Amino acid sequence: MESKQRDAGALPYGVVASSVTPFNQDGDPDISRVHLHIDWLIEQGIAGISPLGSSGEFPALEYADRQRIVDASLEAVNGRVPTLMGTHHYTTKQTVALSKYAEGAGATALLVIPPYYMVPSRTQVMDHYRAIAEAVQIPIMLYYNIANTNVRLHVDDLLQLHAEGAISGVKWSDPAAAPLFDLIDGSDNAMRVYVGVDSVAFEGLSYGAHGWISGIPSIVPKAANALYQKLAVEHDLAAARAEWRKLLPLVRFEFAGIMTGDDPHWFAVMKTTLNMLIGPEIGAPALPVQPLPALDHARLAELLSAVGYPAAADGQ
Repeated sequence: MESKQRDAGALPYGVVASSVTPFNQDGDPDISRVHLHIDWLIEQGIAGISPLGSSGEFPALEYADRQRIVDASLEAVNGRVPTLMGTHHYTTKQTVALSKYAEGAGATALLVIPPYYMVPSRTQVMDHYRAIAEAVQIPIMLYYNIANTNVRLHVDDLLQLHAEGAISGVKWSDPAAAPLFDLIDGSDNAMRVYVGVDSVAFEGLSYGAHGWISGIPSIVPKAANALYQKLAVEHDLAAARAEWRKLLPLVRFEFAGIMTGDDPHWFAVMKTTLNMLIGPEIGAPALPVQPLPALDHARLAELLSAVGYPAAADGQ
């Protein structure tokens, strides 16, 4: 493909939050409430917004609903911070179409997870991103997430896509830190690399990742930003350790279900947190993910208070 140089400078440094999608009691997205989380996040001082990621429950949404959320999210952001719009789909055709729609609507950049379920080959996945790059001019961030796609691209594949101008950055959502370090080193600071899983935020930011996009920034953004500032800006390792020790119990609670296959589900933790902190209008996850069991609410409230977010334990 012909190389297109994209402005990676449009991709922010720092803490980027994934905005959630509110659902009504019938399980349909409530577009009128999309702004609630976005407004709160911007007031909390985040560096960017990423709608329609995992936290936006994109697999639960029809194509037309995704378009509506693109529009509602951009209207809510209103240019206050950069917007990294999730435009993922299994098919290249649908991904390209939604990517073009998001670009036309005014998104700053795109966040695109590899095609999932059918597990295309590495070459086919790379061609998927090349096709998107041919269709749009704005930056594309590859959402590297083996657990949810079973797609394993090599670090050299990611660097090749960047060298071609197909991608401008990577959201690294994998608990393996060593290849993340290789990616940071290999890109020589020319490509934006974000930590995308909370459990390796400390390692990734201390090694030079440009930002952090994951669950914790979306629910306790000031606490996430405090860690980023200490590690990436002030380079104060002792102070950063203190911030991380405060956050780590919440991180472990958030992901306990992933380790065991039981409750709590990480996204139930997220939405219950936002119901506690913003209000019940945020709502529950789309089924089959169910709300956080009531017996876990008090523990969650304690963990939130410990990182500077006092919360009532009666959030739903």
